[in-house]
Amino acid sequence: MNMRQLKVEDCQRIIPVMNEWWGGREMTHLLPRFLFDNFNDTSFVIEKNDNIIGFLIGFLSQSNKEEAYIHLVGVNPNNRREGVGSALYNEFFKIVKKSNVKRVRCITSPVNKNSIYYHTNIGFSIVEGDKLVDNIPVHTNYDCKGNERVLFVKNI
Repeated sequence: MNMRQLKVEDCQRIIPVMNEWWGGREMTHLLPRFLFDNFNDTSFVIEKNDNIIGFLIGFLSQSNKEEAYIHLVGVNPNNRREGVGSALYNEFFKIVKKSNVKRVRCITSPVNKNSIYYHTNIGFSIVEGDKLVDNIPVHTNYDCKGNERVLFVKNI
């Protein structure tokens, strides 16, 4: 496995596999091209045999200099439990700490139980919401249009 910073041309390699990696959910709208153009320093891919098997897209907060945000992480289902996600998160934490970041935030959908489990297992705390869904605190209308999201924070 080889980890490197995200490149603009990775867009053409990641977008075609996204929905498959998320079990058929429509996810490609979450990766507009500007993310590939502007956040290379804090975004990473892991390759194995010249195939991308995982990626993390994150950035430093412009509003709160002590925070960073992980926008999206994907791992090929065939490569889960191989340490791909952990390697991506740890690299992100290492890089953003150099900018004096103290907290990392991210979100997920309440239907993504694997993501909720994973984030709490690696030390993220769920931010209290305004509603419970399956006993999980969620924030209603977080992404507008009635979307509910689980918010996480981790001190690093």
